[in-house]
Amino acid sequence: MSSIYLLHKPYLTLSQFTDAAAPDGAPRATLAKLITIPGIYPAGRLDYDSEGLLLLTDDGALAARITHPKHKQPKTYWVQVEGIPAASALESLRKGVMLNDGPTLPAKARMIAPPSIPERVPPIRSRTEIPTRWLELTIVEGRNRQVRRMTAHVGHPTLRLIRVAIGGWRLDGLAPGQWRRETLHAPVGAVPRRPPGRRR
Repeated sequence: MSSIYLLHKPYLTLSQFTDAAAPDGAPRATLAKLITIPGIYPAGRLDYDSEGLLLLTDDGALAARITHPKHKQPKTYWVQVEGIPAASALESLRKGVMLNDGPTLPAKARMIAPPSIPERVPPIRSRTEIPTRWLELTIVEGRNRQVRRMTAHVGHPTLRLIRVAIGGWRLDGLAPGQWRRETLHAPVGAVPRRPPGRRR
């Protein structure tokens, strides 16, 4: 039986407990101020300027199964982009786009209504002459800043990025900085999948 901790990582927070490389000596926010459970560490990472679901555990086998590319855990993001993507842009994301480190695997991409979420602090840059839209994007890779590069490739820079799911784990009910513990009643290393037909 293993425990896993679901944390809503806030904007401008490192997905680690220490900041050994603070620029110019300026300290950056870390996980140490959010969760103080001894012996746990992140299973994967989330960029400093991204928000949302981060998984932590003290189970090395479970962490390896979550993060290893061969398991292709789907990761779902809500992405606020600049401009209004055309159907062709969404189709390009679904088929995969060519980035400077090679083509991406096919993704799930769709336009969604603005989600009911807290305002970011500080807020995104806003230009009245340029509209924004929200996308839901699901990928099975984990390249550096991949989602941001994908949306930029199709002409719609990312303004805000929130990870809402990793495999069967979801951010539901957690405000920025909050966390909850879940116990896995399955063999160590098993990763839950969303039951067929379950919807949010």
